[in-house]
Amino acid sequence: MKIQQTTDLFEFDDLIRKDFSAVCGIDEAGRGPLAGDVYAAAVIFDTGVYIEGINDSKKLSEKKREFLYDEIISKAKAYCIATASVEEIETINILNAAMLAMERAYNGLGISADIALIDGNRSPSISCKTQTVIKGDATSASVAAASILAKVSRDRYMKKIAEQYPQYCFDKHKGYGTKLHYEMLMKYGPSPVHRMSFLKKLYNDKNG
Repeated sequence: MKIQQTTDLFEFDDLIRKDFSAVCGIDEAGRGPLAGDVYAAAVIFDTGVYIEGINDSKKLSEKKREFLYDEIISKAKAYCIATASVEEIETINILNAAMLAMERAYNGLGISADIALIDGNRSPSISCKTQTVIKGDATSASVAAASILAKVSRDRYMKKIAEQYPQYCFDKHKGYGTKLHYEMLMKYGPSPVHRMSFLKKLYNDKNG
């Protein structure tokens, strides 16, 4: 399918709806961090829905994402947020775990889409036609909405994890490989929520 470029995210989805009436956006959050589950979300909007300020979640402040999260949920025809666990990440690798979370998000919608727009260059195995869109979260409104739901949900989850393991400061870095996070890892060692496959080099260097 030929992707028509437009600067308006909702206009982009409207162009897709000329051929597919029910358009689903799917995106994930948390492929890069050293700890925690990976999240994904799927969102379907009805024609005519518009949410001001919607964009790639990485381009928005935390406050803006939280505001848009509630608006997306209230205006979506259907949405679902799903996860794949640290254990699944370690068993099948992060890419496959992210695909699994996307599949779960789509399957949890309760309705079928005519096409699913997937952020990135790889599609999960789902029961409708899929189209990958590079930088889809900055291109499609439904994909951007999915990126916001996934990002906000994962950040909230990491704040809860921070209460269980306060020494790692998960509420500050959300599990990403920041200087602070590495310092806490060197001081305290890994926790049960760390992805050990992501830490091999760190501990190989430490023990080398």
